[in-house]
Amino acid sequence: MNDSQKESYEQGGRKLSEELLSVCQDELADFLEQNREGLIISPRPFADYMRMKFREKGILQQNAFLAADLSENYGYKLIAEEKHTRQRDTILRLCFAARFRLEEVQEALILYGMAPLHGRFPRDAVLIVAIQKGVYDMREVNALLESCGQQLLVKDYE
Repeated sequence: MNDSQKESYEQGGRKLSEELLSVCQDELADFLEQNREGLIISPRPFADYMRMKFREKGILQQNAFLAADLSENYGYKLIAEEKHTRQRDTILRLCFAARFRLEEVQEALILYGMAPLHGRFPRDAVLIVAIQKGVYDMREVNALLESCGQQLLVKDYE
């Protein structure tokens, strides 16, 4: 996926969400048909998204798992959606390890079924600033969280 396609993908999601605000119930089926290309219909959207982002960024999954402090076996099962975690921190660790931009982190969390980062929550605010400033190393992220009196990004119990 080139930069133009990536930007189109991200803008497409926002545009569809905005357009949905003005769609009436009786227009919904037509809207879905007309916008079929922009809809996510994959049975495993998180897996598809993460693989796409790893390829796009030239990151080996093994390296991301190592940086996120996840076992390779567990990491592959998470990405393939064979295993599921309820720990938002695990997905965040993967996103930090893959050096995701804020928009990419938000998309990954949403596709996994988790709440996106929200600046009104102090811990999330620290994580948002870390991402915006390019702080991706887990030790540095956790040091920043600790310096602000926030809970560290915890490792999932595999």
